[in-house]
Amino acid sequence: MPPNPVLDPGRNCWRVERADRLAFLVDGDAYFRSVRNALLQARHAVYILGWDIDSRLRLTPPGEQDGYPKPLGDFLNALVRRHHDLHIHVLVWDFAMIYALDREWMPVYRLAWQGHPRLHFHMDGRHPAGGSQHQKIVVIDDRAAFLGGMDLSKWRWDTPEHRPRDPRRRGPEGHLYPPYHDVQVLVSGAAAAALGELARERWWRATGQRLAPPRRREAVWPAGVTADLSGVDLGIARTLPRYNGWDEVREVERLYADSIRAARRFIYVENQYFTSTHIRDLLAERLADDHGPEVVLVLPKRSDGWLEQHTMDVLRKRVLDELRAADRHHRLAVYYPDHPEVDPHYINVHDKVMVIDDDLLRIGSANLSNRSMGLDSECDLALEARGDPLASAQIANFRNRLLAEHLETSPEIIADALVREGSLLRAIDGLRRPGRTLMPLDTALAPDARWAHDVPLVDPEQPMQAEALVRHFIDEEERVPARRHLTRNIILLTLLLLFALAWRFTPLREYLDVRTLLASIHALRDLPAAPLLTIAGFVLGGLVSAPVTVLVVIAIIAFGPLEGYVYALTGSMLSAFATYGLGEWLGGDLVRRFAGQRINRLSQRLAERGVLAVAVVRFLPIAPFSIVNMVAGASHIRFRDFALGTLIGMAPGMAAISVFVDRITASLEDPAPLNLFALVGVALVIALAAYALRRLLRRRTHEQDADTSQ
Repeated sequence: MPPNPVLDPGRNCWRVERADRLAFLVDGDAYFRSVRNALLQARHAVYILGWDIDSRLRLTPPGEQDGYPKPLGDFLNALVRRHHDLHIHVLVWDFAMIYALDREWMPVYRLAWQGHPRLHFHMDGRHPAGGSQHQKIVVIDDRAAFLGGMDLSKWRWDTPEHRPRDPRRRGPEGHLYPPYHDVQVLVSGAAAAALGELARERWWRATGQRLAPPRRREAVWPAGVTADLSGVDLGIARTLPRYNGWDEVREVERLYADSIRAARRFIYVENQYFTSTHIRDLLAERLADDHGPEVVLVLPKRSDGWLEQHTMDVLRKRVLDELRAADRHHRLAVYYPDHPEVDPHYINVHDKVMVIDDDLLRIGSANLSNRSMGLDSECDLALEARGDPLASAQIANFRNRLLAEHLETSPEIIADALVREGSLLRAIDGLRRPGRTLMPLDTALAPDARWAHDVPLVDPEQPMQAEALVRHFIDEEERVPARRHLTRNIILLTLLLLFALAWRFTPLREYLDVRTLLASIHALRDLPAAPLLTIAGFVLGGLVSAPVTVLVVIAIIAFGPLEGYVYALTGSMLSAFATYGLGEWLGGDLVRRFAGQRINRLSQRLAERGVLAVAVVRFLPIAPFSIVNMVAGASHIRFRDFALGTLIGMAPGMAAISVFVDRITASLEDPAPLNLFALVGVALVIALAAYALRRLLRRRTHEQDADTSQ
């Protein structure tokens, strides 16, 4: 007797649509070949939604030719030049600067400014603070669509063999990268048309432009791809955060919950992350059930990149430790794919797959993380057998195919072991051999992995408000000086503005020759090695605790807003490094005696919370620049965290100073109404931003005072 249906349109999925054909594409080689072949068939409309994209990506290895350019950006441009009715819309996340080093520089320039007029490229930042656009979808003429865990970006291509040091697994920079495992699904028919509708909705939200559906009726299907199933219904589940008046959508989370509750024998999961507290609780409940299912999790050995290893891996350890504690019936196994010849690297598990018994399969972009449940945009496809023996057999075969890849065997051997053992855990354990295999995941962390003290900051389920961020990093005693600092800045800004007005409308300019003063500062740039001298001045100024803002103003007046900004930021960073090193050399005891009690509390927070704490302190300075640097060095905060936090916290404010000082200089040199108007506008923007932040801090203080008095 088939189980009760899980898919429920309007509750745990957006809608259920028919797929004329469906194919599972395991690993990047299969996906990239298929998507390139399908794109060659496009005639009217292509939609590409992604977390990332790279115009340099080559979808097929060297030596294979189809008459079109290899790099993705050139390939897309060639397609629209060849087909006069074709429009390609590329929509990717307007990413956070913390990922800048991992992404292609200037993708807008490569894909848009140099692109064909019918190649439309947009970076989508229409999401709450801290969120991302994480859907990974390609739709061709509404007749075929790809969806899963892979972006059209670098470091994704690989084969199921995951050969160590495969020379074809090479990024655009020419460097080899570790093995990469992921899954995409290809669908045609009404399911593809529904994903096209979803893509057009996303484009409208991002740009305000409504796109018409394509007119094509002919089928699209890449050559060489055999369908795994035909004529099946698929559920489409989404996560969309509440933003700009749009309602929140949490279908992904509800479908995870309903699927886990419906499991009878096996829950098989492959996922990049496992940090969701809700999923942990659901699985713990099933593991505690006397007759609950077995749970097999296949996760990466560790996350990709130092940032995630110090955040998401810390949270994963906490979640897995709690889940293992709930496994009193010993029905949980957590593995990672191991290949001894790959060390010191590892096979990067990036797919997002869940298989429930032989009855339900889901593939998509949603991780088992808190943010995928409510903060990031996500989209999954779910296939439910509903008693169809062919669909049930293909669901089971797909799970066995994934296990066979990890255990270096065949799906048939996996299926036989399942029948023989009557247990997924025993079947896997019996097939594990030396060499490439599945190894139990040890959640031990590196000694310095200590960032993730608070889940809402690292893996939030909902947008974090600014006051919560300030409250987290800065004690109430420290927020008072921060408010005073903002007040002083507003007063200084007002005095500068009044000075400019007095210069324009009073005899003040008759008493001071500003052009002479400005010329003296401008003369700095004519000195030999002026940029090096300026940067050295910042370093020396930091050692003697000279006010950084004054040095920034001088640099901008001397060299102009852009060049001066570069020198000021470079000098400030080097000054920060020098005083950080001084604090490390002097040691904690001396710095603590010199800094005082309040700064020493800051020292503890910097050491505990790393990059984010440094960034917040830079943005809302609560102590002199040089003192904070020495305290950070004495606190033994990691230099990499200190440097990145300093850059993130200082760059925006220094840019605002550059613009403001440039407008003041222009007004003093040429007090024309247009220059004065521009100065007033810039001053108002900066003052309003500072005032809003000051009110936020004051309101938070009053709320806490009220709570304390109750």
